Amino acid sequence: MSYKVTKSETEWRKQLTPEQYAVLRQHGTERAFTGAYVHTKTDGTYLCAACEQPLFSSQTKFDSGSGWPSFWDVVEKGHVELRTDLSYGMKRVEVLCANCGSHLGHVFDDGPRDKTGLRYCINSVSLKLDPDNAK
Repeated sequence: MSYKVTKSETEWRKQLTPEQYAVLRQHGTERAFTGAYVHTKTDGTYLCAACEQPLFSSQTKFDSGSGWPSFWDVVEKGHVELRTDLSYGMKRVEVLCANCGSHLGHVFDDGPRDKTGLRYCINSVSLKLDPDNAK
């Protein structure tokens, strides 16, 4: 797929911290309960840490107990891309930023039933919270 924001791996390495690069560009995962946004209750919009595309609203964030920030919906359709992930002998749905192709996490169907029923399980290092831009 072609993305609006494209950079060489050298450019991504210069822009991102080593942990961000491992998760966003190499499809890694941060350790559970270690991310900056796991327990954050601050209002705002969560942006892609690589390109600042708006991804999730604090209004859809919930405590899933999984150890990663969880959301029951995206801030706007088309801002994330979903892709089948068959790594590690599992079948999952990977969530990527539709603007730059960065790996954000995975989406599962065990979210709040009174909302979308989805749980977007997202790595904190994939996100940047903009508290002035609450949607």
